[in-house]
Amino acid sequence: MSDHSFKRISVIGLGYIGLPTAAMFASRKIEVVGIDVNQRAVDTINRGAIHIVEPDLDMVVHAAVKEGFLRATTTPEPAEAFLIAVPTPFKGDNHDPDLSYIEAASKAIAPVLRPGNLVILESTSPVGATEAMADWLAAARPDLSFPQNAGEASDIRVAHCPERVLPGKVMQELITNDRVIGGMTPACSARAVALYKAFVTGDCVVASGPRVAEMAKLTENSFRDVNIAFANELSLICDKLGMDVWELIRLANRHPRVNILQPGPGVGGHCIAVDPWFIVSSSPDEARLIRTARVVNDSKPHWVLDKVRDAIGAHLMENPGQTATEVTVAVYGLAFKPDIDDLRESPALDIARLIAAEHPGPLLVVEPNVDDLPKGLESASLADLAAAASSDVHVMLVDHREFRGTPTPRGKVVDARGVWVQSL
Repeated sequence: MSDHSFKRISVIGLGYIGLPTAAMFASRKIEVVGIDVNQRAVDTINRGAIHIVEPDLDMVVHAAVKEGFLRATTTPEPAEAFLIAVPTPFKGDNHDPDLSYIEAASKAIAPVLRPGNLVILESTSPVGATEAMADWLAAARPDLSFPQNAGEASDIRVAHCPERVLPGKVMQELITNDRVIGGMTPACSARAVALYKAFVTGDCVVASGPRVAEMAKLTENSFRDVNIAFANELSLICDKLGMDVWELIRLANRHPRVNILQPGPGVGGHCIAVDPWFIVSSSPDEARLIRTARVVNDSKPHWVLDKVRDAIGAHLMENPGQTATEVTVAVYGLAFKPDIDDLRESPALDIARLIAAEHPGPLLVVEPNVDDLPKGLESASLADLAAAASSDVHVMLVDHREFRGTPTPRGKVVDARGVWVQSL
């Protein structure tokens, strides 16, 4: 049942979160105007197609565009609610948050704001980002009142509501997951709850303010990061002690209160590899465990690269007539997790690029979810499983469904996901 108090919604940023969110509102017969700086993305959406891979999203977008409830443009237009879903990367060696995208989005929508409008920051953000956004909006529109100076009586309602969805399951989780909503005032929160109830069947839980809502999302991802770091650290220890880490974890997990995650080549994605640094930047002296987990996970790709070097060296020792230029290396997977095309912050992509930069021989990349190799892999070739089978060194980085259950290939194997051999 749609909330007809919202006739038109604008979503700023039509990426992996913004486009599914826009499509979900549009599927509830609410007019949605999507805003993006990428003209190609805008044109693709207006044709009823999508520029990202996400199960079921293509059908929802196609129907919403065809029925006239969803369209995209590069120029903001008036609406009753504005959802900002732009990137929040970090910058510099200290991993300081980069709020320039949020600032740009704020300044873009400011001219079209009207009294009664709701502005929600969905971007995963460091603590204080929602208030910074409200200040940018207020500076651009001195004729309107905002919660930071007018409280409950403000012309514009402002809230933070972080996305909490899993790539590959976004369309289901947008509906069923609980949402944490942190309005700058109770009236801001109530208006945001009314908006999300247009399609959310999970609970809309109101936090005491935007800072707690921001911290909640950062905490969720830092919890995951610390637990992954524990598994990755175990893999290093087991390798040093000559043990099978997957056997060890399998045995330890038989304890009723132990649930160790699986190790991998590192941690990727736009959340878990980034968000903990926002906590570290806000409390550097206190966030010791969170910082260490990031360091452990960020160092894992270099450890895997060392294993690849060892494998190439071992092959050359066994084949003294060959040189490194004749050794074919096959890399399996570039995405940051199985069965998606998302390469953001992907440790597998980092490892592939590092191999490409130093290995003088042929490099084959098996990644069934992309049609073109990204920047940094110009010297490599996109290949299928059959073409890669005769390679000398095989590097398993992402356990896509296409790889699971395949026989262990001939040659040297570096398996960072436990698909072929229970080692690393």
